[in-house]
Amino acid sequence: MRYDRSQLKEATLREEPHLPKLTGNPGPPSAHTLVRALWDTTSTILLSLLITLIVNTFVARAWVVEGPSMQPNLYYGQRVMMEKVTYQFFHGPRRGDVVVVDMPDSPEPLIKRVMALPGETIEIRDGRVYVDGEPLEEPWVERTAARDFPATTVPPLHVFVMGDNRPDSHDSRAFGPIHVDQIRGRALFIYWPLEHIGGLQVH
Repeated sequence: MRYDRSQLKEATLREEPHLPKLTGNPGPPSAHTLVRALWDTTSTILLSLLITLIVNTFVARAWVVEGPSMQPNLYYGQRVMMEKVTYQFFHGPRRGDVVVVDMPDSPEPLIKRVMALPGETIEIRDGRVYVDGEPLEEPWVERTAARDFPATTVPPLHVFVMGDNRPDSHDSRAFGPIHVDQIRGRALFIYWPLEHIGGLQVH
């Protein structure tokens, strides 16, 4: 087959009108353009800050673990995500939940595990936790309590919390059951460091 060179040349010329035309220096942007760009940037930043504020206040918040009281499940420097929606709109704390707690005598909130619910009686004998006289299965504990704790009934609207590292935890054994209003939310999972990403054991 022989090619017609005039057709090849014509095809090349048909593509040329689609190329951008150089018209010289377009000049500086107008004041209106600058104002519009400034407004777009500012409104984006303000919207992001508003969304962050709403999320932190009503939905979720990140926390850094400090202290050994929740070992072996949480360690120094790990980041955990806490959600606030469940306790506000669906149900109250449940046994095994890991919660973030405000304490009047602590500048920073504590992170503990819910062990007993309103109306239940909790005690510790020979390192074993009993709720209403029944031994509690605790797959999250490696180091049990060194001391016994007398039977204590949890008042209405209160929960009894303890750290997983029983010998090294300041918890309800020292300050008593806490009111549910002191609970900021439920810790759901570790998100940092990346090799530790995962949910927290609650059952």
